Formats: sequence, structure tokens, C-alpha cells
Amino acid sequence: MLETILRYKSALGFVLKFFVVYILFTFVYSLYLSNFDGIPDGITRIVADQTVAIIDVFGYDSKVMLHETEPTMKLLVNDTYVGRIVEGCNSISVLILFITFVIAFTGNLKNTILFAVIGSICVYTANLLRIVVLGIGLYRFPEYEYMLHHIVFPTIIYGMVFLLWMFWVKKFSKK
Repeated sequence: MLETILRYKSALGFVLKFFVVYILFTFVYSLYLSNFDGIPDGITRIVADQTVAIIDVFGYDSKVMLHETEPTMKLLVNDTYVGRIVEGCNSISVLILFITFVIAFTGNLKNTILFAVIGSICVYTANLLRIVVLGIGLYRFPEYEYMLHHIVFPTIIYGMVFLLWMFWVKKFSKK
């Protein structure tokens, strides 16, 4: 038994560190969310406002407003309701997963912090652009809602996270 544990020490260390860090970050994030009972959290509101600013750059008239019956932001493009920006759209859950992996696959402290910050900025920006393109796409091509929202854009955001993880493991991690 001890020999088996020693043989897989590195993998077991990764799994243990991953779950401990993930649970800690998720707990802290849930504490943050508990401050917003029945209204969208502050990060989701920021993402919604940034989405509007970027959509407007593309020549559309967009706006967000509080949903009347749920803690989300309604997104309108040219006065057409195209969808809701919910807490899950703010990329924090994806960032928690991304950063947890980087920490669990340890590199030196400087590289770990730098990669976590730069990677998080990349993921956040890609997520923001995903919402922008999704908003415009739903305005122009509402018949493709399912494909855009449930297939194309999750593939892009999680694909990017996966590629960043692979880059981290190959270039910077100690394992």
C-alpha cells in the first residue's frame, strides 16, 4: 500500500492540492455571492456594462437592465431582447477552475502568479468577447441560439482554458 502511494505521490499531491484550492476558492466566491440576495452580483453587472460598451463600438445600440423577476441582467440590442447575463456569464467559475489547476500544477511562485494573472486576463477577455459576439449573433441570427450558446461558445472558452493549461504544464510547471 505504501509503495503504491509513493509511486503515485506526485499525482495524489496534485489531486489533493487541486481539491483543497478549488473548495477554498469556491467557498470564498459563494460567500461573495451571498451578499447579493435577489440581485445580480457586482462582477456580473460589470461584465454586463462592459458588454454594452463593446457592442456599441460595433455600431449597435445596446443596453442592459435589471431583470424584473430574477437576479440577472437583460441584454437588449437595438431594443430587441436577446438574452440574460447571469452570474455564470461573469467567468469567475471558469477562472476559479483555471487558477486552481495552475496552482495545483506548481511552478515557481513568480511564474505561477504571473501566469495566473495573465491567463485570467485572457480568459476574462475571451469570455467578454464571447458574450458580445453571442449578443450580436442572437440579434442577427436568433434561429442559431442553441448552437451558439450551448455548443460554439462553451467550446471556445473551455478550449482556451485547456490550451492555457497545456502551455502552463509544458513550459512552466515543475511536474
